[in-house]
Amino acid sequence: MQPRIGKTTIGEVAKRAEVSKTTISRYINGRYEFMSDDTRKRIQDVIEEMAYRPNNLARGLKSNKSGLIGAIIADITSPFSSILLKGIGDLCQEKGYQIIIANTDNDPVKEREYIQSLVDNRVEGLIVNTSGQTNDYLVALGNQGMPIVLADRAMPELTFDTIMSNNYAMTVRTIQHLFQAGFAKVAFFTEEIGQISSRSIRRDAFLDACRQFKGIEAQNLIYVIDSSKPQTVLESLAHFKEKNPDETKAIFAVNGVTLLGVLQGLSQLGLAIPKDMGVCGYDDWGWAALIPPGITVISQPSYQVGVESAKLLIARIKAKRKAKPKSIELPAELIIRGSTVL
Repeated sequence: MQPRIGKTTIGEVAKRAEVSKTTISRYINGRYEFMSDDTRKRIQDVIEEMAYRPNNLARGLKSNKSGLIGAIIADITSPFSSILLKGIGDLCQEKGYQIIIANTDNDPVKEREYIQSLVDNRVEGLIVNTSGQTNDYLVALGNQGMPIVLADRAMPELTFDTIMSNNYAMTVRTIQHLFQAGFAKVAFFTEEIGQISSRSIRRDAFLDACRQFKGIEAQNLIYVIDSSKPQTVLESLAHFKEKNPDETKAIFAVNGVTLLGVLQGLSQLGLAIPKDMGVCGYDDWGWAALIPPGITVISQPSYQVGVESAKLLIARIKAKRKAKPKSIELPAELIIRGSTVL
């Protein structure tokens, strides 16, 4: 599916349907009393055939000043997304822009559909927390002139401005901390990685850290769970425990949703933290400090990722020349608490 930016005009639709532009306008506005059923059907067929959208970007190309920015979010139920959006919204409000938000549930089909809908509604640019499965679509859209910034998730090649935290370095540092704290075996718990760059970067950093600090290949210590299905978490925890009965064990969770699922699973299995199993992971969402004995986390600069994404996008919108894309990593912070102290 290729994105469209102002390709089809109302005049072209009218010509193809052999009616006037006024008749097309009446059809769009639901005023069917002045046309026959055959005319209505012909107009409908032409509109579908030509992929015409009455509110597409073509209406705004002359001024290109709708004052709207689209924010495509992969999972709006995650606190990370809420904090990210607040950063985007605060900066946009300060600069006189409004945001339209779309949640994709990490579904590439939804992602394409929502992006096209935002384009049709004349957004001046897009901030995309991408599923990683619409890269060709985004590139085609960018080539047609749409300013795009990627927030938290990157493409394999630097095509657009990208704002992330320093995922690789912080994951390596955290795994090093676990080994230095006395944990002999560390498992990596993650949701499905797919094409999501932040997850794949953290996985690769985990594997590299295990080689660097322990001299081991740790592919068999990666557990893919489904946070919406607690049984997958319980089964993975039990497997990790049973495979390493006599060694001190710890778990690194790829994100806050996974971390919460792991903590719930440990509680259900009656495992003590950190005596039976240490635990840590990404995202400091408040409750991590409250759960005894305190959960070690990597605190991401989520708000600042949103702010910087909006800054870069607005700069792209206002720029007279197209500059090379930037990749910016913002520093995260490792907060050590009792869950990884033996």
